[in-house]
Amino acid sequence: MPVSEIAYRSRQEASKWLDRVSATARPVDPETWLKAHAPTLATPDASLRLLREHLPRRFFASVAEPCTASALHTRFPDARREVVIAADTLMDGRFDLLGYRGLWFGDPIDWHLDPVWSRRSPLAHWSRLDPLDPSMVGDSKIVWELNRHQWLVRLAQAWTVTGDERYAAACIEAIDAWRDANPPGVGINWTSSLEVAYRLMSWCWTALLIRDAPMLSGSWMMRLLVAIGQHANHITRYLSYYSSPNTHLTGEALGLFYAGTLFPEYRDAARWGRVGTRVLLAESRAQLLSDGAHFEQSTCYQAYTVDTYLQYLLLANRNGVTLPRELLEQVAHMVAFHLAVRQPDGSIPAIGDSDGGRLLPLVARQRGDSRGLFAVAAAVFDRPDFAWAADGAAPEILWLMGSSGLQAFDAVSPAPPSDGASRVFPSGGYGVMRSGWEPDAHQLIVDVGPLGCPTTSGHGHADLLSVQCAIFGEACLVDAGTYCYTTERPWREFFRSTAAHSALRVDGLDQTQSVGPFRWDRRPRARLRSWQSDPDRDVLDADHDAYLRLPDPVACRRRVIFVKPDYWLVVDDVDGASSHQIEVAFQFAPTMQVTVGPQPWVRANTPGGRVLWMLSLSSSPVQTTLNFGARDPIRGWTSSEYGQRQPAPMLVFSSSVALPWRGLTLLLPDSEGLAVPPVVTPVWDREGRPTGLTFDRPRRSVRVDDSAVVITA
Repeated sequence: MPVSEIAYRSRQEASKWLDRVSATARPVDPETWLKAHAPTLATPDASLRLLREHLPRRFFASVAEPCTASALHTRFPDARREVVIAADTLMDGRFDLLGYRGLWFGDPIDWHLDPVWSRRSPLAHWSRLDPLDPSMVGDSKIVWELNRHQWLVRLAQAWTVTGDERYAAACIEAIDAWRDANPPGVGINWTSSLEVAYRLMSWCWTALLIRDAPMLSGSWMMRLLVAIGQHANHITRYLSYYSSPNTHLTGEALGLFYAGTLFPEYRDAARWGRVGTRVLLAESRAQLLSDGAHFEQSTCYQAYTVDTYLQYLLLANRNGVTLPRELLEQVAHMVAFHLAVRQPDGSIPAIGDSDGGRLLPLVARQRGDSRGLFAVAAAVFDRPDFAWAADGAAPEILWLMGSSGLQAFDAVSPAPPSDGASRVFPSGGYGVMRSGWEPDAHQLIVDVGPLGCPTTSGHGHADLLSVQCAIFGEACLVDAGTYCYTTERPWREFFRSTAAHSALRVDGLDQTQSVGPFRWDRRPRARLRSWQSDPDRDVLDADHDAYLRLPDPVACRRRVIFVKPDYWLVVDDVDGASSHQIEVAFQFAPTMQVTVGPQPWVRANTPGGRVLWMLSLSSSPVQTTLNFGARDPIRGWTSSEYGQRQPAPMLVFSSSVALPWRGLTLLLPDSEGLAVPPVVTPVWDREGRPTGLTFDRPRRSVRVDDSAVVITA
């Protein structure tokens, strides 16, 4: 641990001790507090004038435009209707959070309750609580999601589009109730500075959207200003520089930038803004890789980060803050990466952890739906490919950028990416092979990156050299998902394990072992050996060192060959000195129907009636096993949303062999869904290793050796 980290952690511990001894549940007098921290706002009239006259000019463009409601009605009538329906559900006290529907937190709301696991966290000082201990707090993720108050923004949007005073009154009542139940520093809702920042941002949006509501008073605004100042000070004292230097830190910094930019009347505002900007710029260099990937190895957290920096760019531009051109280029690269891994059906595949949370869900979207992100990015960067991926204008543009944003988007002529459909991202560690940009294209993604970010590895999975694929636009092989973080340890360990992914395992062991919900016992490395791509083929060659830790060190190499546009061949070479159990697994989407046979084939049917034929060849006999919802051991499960899981087919080809060993797996899309597989002739070398496949026409044949791949007509 470097001296700087020791010093910072020591200061934080001292600050926690001081907070504990000075903590009080007594209400703060808003006038007295504001006179000390923002004296020009210490009257009801001044606070209300700030909200209604000054803040709209500093905030996102839509808030200052009186036509936002009518524009939403005209341009996005479905989105307007969805806002009202969602708000009415919230008015009934039912919450859709993460993967859970209709959660009930009581009436009045119990802000410390996890209703799924029936746990209520104690009202102790936040530094005495462990948010990762389910016996103490339940699933903190569920509690925090409620307390982010992003659902209040939905109510405020409903007030904006309907003028119904019930929605605005509910916002005011909820914020008052929260402040009464959560004194500064007390309870689980102060344990994460990221959650404090998200709540601060939600309150800003809520207050700005309902600022003209008749029941909103200057005295209420004074109380909110006190709470915002307390939140900003808490974030400043407890930034996650060393505990979570990832999306936690960037989210906290954005919250500080909000506070410092919107409220310069605070005496601490300049410091909040400086710290927020300094962190966001520094972390853009640390977290945003040169090829556009995010260092946490998670598409969910990639989207979090893009949203964070897009809001930063927009809010900075709105307030005349000049940002480095390099930052704009980095953010555009991140969006381009997001587009590169986008599946043919328009969804973003799950890679690594995905908890379903979002920076600010101004529009309700399903997991993997990034059309709003692409739409805003198209308007910001004037990119035809981003506009193409957005599939039309999105309401997020209106909420964040106002009418000028819609005009900017409409001025862009959508077009698919002009560079190659297949790409490699050496810094992020991904290879993407696709037949084209059509909605019925084939796509395969190979993971050759590290196990999460260099600091904690918290959201990366043990999925070195794993694959995902879609055929004819339909997802076939998928990442298993996340399911949970802290509440069910065996399931958490499974979903982030090698056993849950389309990867190779040795002796029934995962590539590394979990030592807690967000850490690994060691960090094996993958290496991209080479990448070749031309109109006829893509060839990715990579290896990893995960099993060199065994008493008989085992080296694993995987090559994936795309014979365009017909099929893929996965070539696994395992080298060692003795005998081992080798298994090559493939995790299917839960919508797939998989049957073994006719031998030696496996047939996987898509919902659309297409077929993925699979054939395994190796230098030893292969046992084929199909798992579906197995529990001992856990195998054959996927999780499409946080807190939800469902059985899904997992195919395992296994062999007990003396090394070295080679296995070939053919992935052959079939558009007609034929009843019988095609005629394929394996090719073997003198040592009995499979070296290729010969097809009847029209498909081309392929031969491989240790250093070359040859494709013949």
